Amino acid sequence: MTTETVLLIGREARNAREVLDAHAARLGRRADVDEVAVATYESEPVRELRDAFERVGGDVVYAVPMCTAHTHDTLTEIPAALSYVPGDVRYCEPLGGSPAVTEVIAERGGERVPAAADVSLVLVGFGSSSKPYHRQTADYHAARLRERSGYGEVLTCYLLQNPAVECVRYNATMDRAVAVPLFLSRTEATERRIPEELELGRGGIEYADPFGTHPRITDALHAEVEKQRALAAGGDGEETFEAQLARTNRPVATDGEGRP
Repeated sequence: MTTETVLLIGREARNAREVLDAHAARLGRRADVDEVAVATYESEPVRELRDAFERVGGDVVYAVPMCTAHTHDTLTEIPAALSYVPGDVRYCEPLGGSPAVTEVIAERGGERVPAAADVSLVLVGFGSSSKPYHRQTADYHAARLRERSGYGEVLTCYLLQNPAVECVRYNATMDRAVAVPLFLSRTEATERRIPEELELGRGGIEYADPFGTHPRITDALHAEVEKQRALAAGGDGEETFEAQLARTNRPVATDGEGRP
């Protein structure tokens, strides 16, 4: 009988482990898998995750990067580290593209300022100067929220690319605004950098919590696992972008034992 494991992979942050453990516990009760495991790293995924990945059980392992969009780590380092997992790895998409996340964004914003025609909803992403993934994710949710959220306008901004988060006060045209960070857990960016760039002390802009342990994030996780299961069962031979990443990225030996 084939055994299945879901592996949640995240970067260490202020409450990252707490958030991942909460989703793992909920997913373990809901998904039809044998185990849900959690692995975190600080700065070097291959070196820090190797030993933990070698111990992951399951004939089939659904590896989910716990972030809203692809980063350098999820495109190169994590796929390379996954080569140490003994089972058949099915590398999943980051969670940010799920329709369920749109609902989380709307709810987080509404917790601070209820949707109204005189309120701007601002989505704050990390951004990247060289890759489009954060922008694509933010634009996707912004388009959906413009159709259904009830806010007067929905804007996007980023820490590392334009439109920059520090320009929100000049770009927003409504009387009030609420900013929602597109982050799973609390990080240095959500706790210090974004509030500073928004100049929250000046008033006029409310600031929402990251996605955290919201149940709809667990729903997004569950849906991604089921999607990967269906793709495997379909057997049409098409390889997903994430599957290609896991197949082509391998660790580079950097020590005398040939281990990264």
